[in-house]
Amino acid sequence: MRQTTRLRELLKSGKTLVVPGCYNAMSAKILEKVGFPAVYMTGYGTSLALLGMPDAGLATMSEMHANARYIANAVDVPLIADSDNGYGNAINVIRTVREYIQTGAAGVHIEDQIIPKRCGHVAGRQVIPMHEAVGKYRAAADSRDEIDPDFVLIARTDARGAHGGNLDIAIERANAYLEAGADLAFVEGPTDKDEIARICAEVDGPVFYNQTGISPRLTEAEMNEFGIAVTILPGATMRVTLRAVYDFAVKLRDEGVMTEADFFADFHDHPVGDFHTFAGFNQIKEWEEAYLSEDELNKYANSVGHQPGED
Repeated sequence: MRQTTRLRELLKSGKTLVVPGCYNAMSAKILEKVGFPAVYMTGYGTSLALLGMPDAGLATMSEMHANARYIANAVDVPLIADSDNGYGNAINVIRTVREYIQTGAAGVHIEDQIIPKRCGHVAGRQVIPMHEAVGKYRAAADSRDEIDPDFVLIARTDARGAHGGNLDIAIERANAYLEAGADLAFVEGPTDKDEIARICAEVDGPVFYNQTGISPRLTEAEMNEFGIAVTILPGATMRVTLRAVYDFAVKLRDEGVMTEADFFADFHDHPVGDFHTFAGFNQIKEWEEAYLSEDELNKYANSVGHQPGED
């Protein structure tokens, strides 16, 4: 089953699909190993991990598209990817959707911000005119339908928190984007539960919710009560990584190089502590046994180091 079809099946459950964020293939593999049925590629995490820069329209389509491809090919669960504002007008969006479908992603969200865009939870955002945005979503939907009708198109509006915007404008835009062919509506940045309730009641289609930044944190019971179709948690994995690496670096600086040895000793019994197995060396050996000659496999004999398949 294609991942696009699998994501569509997940959306039919009638319960909120909770999708944590990843920022590279490794973090996606961890989320898959834990058991999440889908993953989300965060744009902020991609920009920070690849460039060391904030989500301010600095990551190009090529960089975002490449990261989506790496992630989609590293896991066997559907990937929902951030595709910013489609990287141009309606004509550019046609290529954007085609390219993301080719990565193996199961869906994308496209926002109605100007170029350059910025993170949906920082000030200073601006949106393009609604008629221009509608044209972009129509182009995206036509491109989807031409290549893979199951590919999930999520229309994000930043009009709630943008300069000159408000919730009424955001809901109006969300409904226009659904009418233009989007599968889900993503109203970015509601600031309290009353606003979430209004979005879920007044948007004429499935609602996609970003549980981060300025927006309220909801329990899964509350998400289902509101009727939210998908909730993403984009930043948690990146923040955990930042904190862990920073704390380890401080300890290494203050306590010396044996900090690394102590860490590895503690890490050994962790679910991903068998680092080489997590990385996939068992799979490499299985492929070798299936496709290489017996003479090639003799390289494992009397060879020092990790032996795939042996604990």
